[in-house]
Formats: sequence, C-alpha cells, structure tokens
Amino acid sequence: MSEIQRKFDAISKKYDEQRRKFIPCFDDFYGAAVSVASVDSENPCILDIGAGTGLLSAFLMKRYPEASFTLIDISEKMLDMAKDRFGNKSNVKYIAADYSKYDFTEKYDLVVSAVSIHHLEDEEKKELYKKSYSILKEKGVFINADQVHGETPFIENLNKTTWKQHVESSGLPEEEILAGYERVKLDKDTCLDKQLDWLKEAGFCDVSCIYKYYQFAVMFGRKPDLNYS
Repeated sequence: MSEIQRKFDAISKKYDEQRRKFIPCFDDFYGAAVSVASVDSENPCILDIGAGTGLLSAFLMKRYPEASFTLIDISEKMLDMAKDRFGNKSNVKYIAADYSKYDFTEKYDLVVSAVSIHHLEDEEKKELYKKSYSILKEKGVFINADQVHGETPFIENLNKTTWKQHVESSGLPEEEILAGYERVKLDKDTCLDKQLDWLKEAGFCDVSCIYKYYQFAVMFGRKPDLNYS
C-alpha cells in the first residue's frame, strides 16, 4: 500500500468535514469548478479522477442529476464513503485503482478532479493531462481544481503561511491539524503556469485558470471539435 493510500484510508471518515476547514475558499473553489462544467448534454458521462468521498461528484450531480458518473480513487475506504453518500444510485460506478496507471476504455463528456493531481510527479501530471484529452469526447471539458506551487519562493511562503493561519483558527482539533500537515508532506505541487502549458501541449483549447485563491486554482481546458472547419 502506498503512503498516500494509507494516509487517505485513515482520514476517509472525517474527510468531508475537514475539507471545508482545510480549504479556506471551499465554496468558491468547488462552485467555480461546477459552474464551468458546461457541456451540450443533459446526461453527460462524467469521470471524477481521485474522487475520494465523491465530494466534487456530489456538487456536479446537483447540476446534472441525469449524468452517469465514474469515480476512480486509489483508496477503497474513500470510495466506501462515496458509496455511502450515493447509496444504490444506478448512474454511479466505482473503480478502486491508481488513475495515473489505469487504462480507461470509455469516452467522457467531462473529466474532472479536485485536490488530487498534485500528488503526482510532474511527468505523471503531464501524462495524465494527455490521457484526459484522449478519453474526452470532442467538445468535452477537463477541469482540475487543485493546489499549485507559488510562482516564487516569496509567493510560496505567503501561500503556505496564510493557509496555516486559516487552518489553525478553523476550530479543528490539534491532532487533525497535525495529521493534515503530515499529508501535506506528500504533496508535489507544481506552478500553475507550467500546468496550463501542459494542458495546451496535450491539445486542449481555451485553456484558462478560471479561479485562484492563494494556492487553490481551478484549471480549465476544452477538447476542440475536430470536425469544425
């Protein structure tokens, strides 16, 4: 079992309530991701990468109640929480696997991720962006709501200091804060500009950072309609 899998198995039951306290801009951050998830279908096929407890999918389900969802995560215990959340909904399926290595066979209208891809090394992030492009239908949308590295050491320090001040005044018990800081040591954050460049290199058009608050950013890309002349 990987260190990431072990730490997220351990946090699975408290993950959702902590998420709001570990992400100062929680409502705007997730709200921005959902607001730009615009596709032509009322019942899109949605892939949630690093889905965890299904938090992002739950927000998207309010917008697209008829959508079909595929949730993939390395932590089975996190997916168990997602199964509790969604009950026996026939439009949700689950894959317990490492999404950076998994071979997807379907095509999706939306490929989304929240606070997960930053656990990958840079080369793995680049490959995942290429893979996401390849499994999207034409005019499909990719959204990555994630944390990013500061552009300079000064900005990185500013981001982390501001974040720690928020977390330590959030009311979370000290042991949960310390466990959160331990998980942060596994992070492999990458600068926003680099990631936007990788999305463009993968083939995405209309690449943009839709929302940013310190280290929390919502990245967007669209697969062009290749038949459009």
